[in-house]
Amino acid sequence: MTAPQFSLPYRVMYYDTDMGGVVHNLAYLRWVEEARTKMSEALGMDYVTLAREKNQHCVLVHHDVTYLSPALPFDDVVVNGWVERAENASIYFLFEVRRPSDNTLCVIVRQRLALVQMPQGRVLRIPKEWKALAAPAQTSDH
Repeated sequence: MTAPQFSLPYRVMYYDTDMGGVVHNLAYLRWVEEARTKMSEALGMDYVTLAREKNQHCVLVHHDVTYLSPALPFDDVVVNGWVERAENASIYFLFEVRRPSDNTLCVIVRQRLALVQMPQGRVLRIPKEWKALAAPAQTSDH
């Protein structure tokens, strides 16, 4: 796999876990959402200007989540992210959550987003600058 375009380190807290003592599924999604927002900003995808000046928003259309190995309280994990590809009206992100101490792959998340003009809800073309951000083809360990 090529180097991630963005990495977000995180220490698992008790509040991230469920009654079974493992990270709750929503915690993984929260981490991925934070990573995508920060990665998009770092790559120059100016969500703030789009939202405030143009009333355009990136809308999550689809999540595909594969749970492979649980993360536990106090594990140090890293959320790695890539812009996987972009098409006319969709942009696809790939994320993995890993435990660096033993390189365990915990979760793989693929997301599809659309750029939408509000309040009409009209889907827009993905900017060519965003299409250029797509990483080389990714392969997962799964």
